[in-house]
Amino acid sequence: MDNGRAVEGQVGLKQKDAEIRVHGRILPESTEQKKSVINSLVSGALAGAVAKTAVAPLDRTKIIFQVSSNRFSAKEAYRLIYRTYLSEGFFSLWRGNSATMVRVIPYAAIQFSAHEEYKQLLGSYYGYQGKALTPLPRFVAGSLAGITAAMLTYPLDLVRARMAVTPKEMYSNIIHVFMRISHEEGLKTLYRGFAPTILGVIPYAGLSFFTYETLKKLHADHSGGREPYPVERLVFGACAGLIGQSASYPLDVVRRRMQTAGALGYFYGSIFLTMRDIIREEGLIRGLYKGLSMNWVKGPIAVGISFTTFDLMQILLRKWEHSMNVQR
Repeated sequence: MDNGRAVEGQVGLKQKDAEIRVHGRILPESTEQKKSVINSLVSGALAGAVAKTAVAPLDRTKIIFQVSSNRFSAKEAYRLIYRTYLSEGFFSLWRGNSATMVRVIPYAAIQFSAHEEYKQLLGSYYGYQGKALTPLPRFVAGSLAGITAAMLTYPLDLVRARMAVTPKEMYSNIIHVFMRISHEEGLKTLYRGFAPTILGVIPYAGLSFFTYETLKKLHADHSGGREPYPVERLVFGACAGLIGQSASYPLDVVRRRMQTAGALGYFYGSIFLTMRDIIREEGLIRGLYKGLSMNWVKGPIAVGISFTTFDLMQILLRKWEHSMNVQR
């Protein structure tokens, strides 16, 4: 009888505890998880938009050189930017940025949110729940996040590349690009260059997230767990961008060539044939690494801003949620 009463007492305590938690605004785990996903989506979307807008003129210039046979140099890049400014106006340097935003906002939102989810899944699988992942799962989480985002948003990336390398008369807006490609080249064209994109995003996203997370862990180990300052986050992100983009750059050139081939009157049948033609016509370094020096300026800035914006937005949203719960 005493044991029965004890069990009843424990059940009663659990029920009261559940009631206290509900009235105390402590939400169920499923609700908390939904909020976490939404926060990651919002933070990721803002991070991508801010980062890409900041480097849009450099990104457009890089794409123009990637898809042409002209030799790249910093001097020639500056001349191109200046000529574009004189002939088409200041805001023409951001031509294609609307398509970039349409693509990068969902891409970054999905990538950052997916990364948080993959970290939790891999943490549970390897027994690191609530702790920093070991190097291999850290790399895998980043790669899977990049693959997920690229698969869901790829046609928008192709549209952005087409708008960046063509005159305004050819494509007036994003919808016009979709309509012309579908009518003149077929719907399959919207996924031209998809294979090198996926092959490139594995080392790019994997190494970027791996490097950033590793540097944050090293910082925490050596600073007693102190949160990095925004400037430190920018530096960590810049290092991540430098390593990630350098590792995947040749596939980025191949991707751009395949994406813009139809608009520029070329045809590339496969990754191998595209690489072969580029190397034959322009050489290994000058062809497959064309514009890399500009990427060493643009990439670290963009990735640094992106990671920093995401982290700071996450912190800000958590503080806002906490203050709202306290007020209630």
